[in-house]
Amino acid sequence: MRTWSIPAGRIFGVEIRIHFLFILILPFISFSERAVHSSATPGRVAALAAIILGSVLIHEIGHALAEKLSGAPRRAVVLFPIGGVTVFDEAQPEIAPDWRREARIALAGPITTLAIAGIAALVARLAIPQAPLWPNLELSALNLPHAVVWTNLWLAAINLLPAYPLDGGHVLRAYFTRTADPVTATRHSVSIGRGFAAMFFLAGMWNTWFLLIGAYLFIAAQLEERSAVFQSVLETVRLEDIMLTDFTILSPADTLEDALDKAVHCLQDDFPVIRGADMVGVVSKQKILQTLRSEGNGYVQSVMSRIFDVAPKSETLAAAFRKLSARNASILPVIDEQQLVGIVTLQNLMHSMALLAETRKLRNAALES
Repeated sequence: MRTWSIPAGRIFGVEIRIHFLFILILPFISFSERAVHSSATPGRVAALAAIILGSVLIHEIGHALAEKLSGAPRRAVVLFPIGGVTVFDEAQPEIAPDWRREARIALAGPITTLAIAGIAALVARLAIPQAPLWPNLELSALNLPHAVVWTNLWLAAINLLPAYPLDGGHVLRAYFTRTADPVTATRHSVSIGRGFAAMFFLAGMWNTWFLLIGAYLFIAAQLEERSAVFQSVLETVRLEDIMLTDFTILSPADTLEDALDKAVHCLQDDFPVIRGADMVGVVSKQKILQTLRSEGNGYVQSVMSRIFDVAPKSETLAAAFRKLSARNASILPVIDEQQLVGIVTLQNLMHSMALLAETRKLRNAALES
């Protein structure tokens, strides 16, 4: 999701990113205006696109504020034309599930949007009393005050539908979690969301805006389902299931050239440093290369990091990710009864997690069929 989006700042500590679909909204609005023989100028088209972006942003600010007040803040959200999708964050601290809290957070968005629509209608009525606000429900670049009001009204109405990942769908998923695990609840909600997406695609035969909504629902539901599966893997898989048990170690007395020679003959980028039976540090291949280039040959003990975390083999992937993230590290030694029994690197953790998530997805699909 980060690959297909661009950063747009932070609000309440939440990173805001804009999905590439928002870039397509300009030609989409132009096409829609031409379809109804509108004479809207490029400036008005750009203004309508900005109104939609601003309305979605304020909608997500409502969610972000509710999350901050509830003690369950997100790290990042990607903005789509009718809402936002939370970016999967493997380092997010685990928060005890609470379906009521999730429902309140979900409803905060539509409530904020309805409030903005009301304020916009009042301001427009006082400032431009001759501007028509109510006769036509369709968005048009020719009447921007009307567009501000109805963009927010439509945004609130659509997001209250029980179609995941719309806000109504999040409320439905929160209700499902009362009797089902999060992945099962998400899968049921996504199925309903796909049904709504199909209906919006059909409705697109009468209005092209419905095609945009259907595309959002389909893409966002896929992303949310994948995120739920990844989260399930993180919380249930143990390090002993994915740790590397055949790995290369270094000694503090090894020269940097000897260490680099060992690195050439293995696929590791990070190494535990062992003295006798004790682990005394970690060092990366990059650090070895940098020191050789800048200072010449030396010993591993002079460049190794003596500050590192370890994890028992029974620890979850989620806990391992949080430890790696806290120190911005790329290797986590795994111990059992004070003995080094394996290592987990950021690279092998991501690779294993992707394979496990795909395996679970295929298994779930087989069970459904």
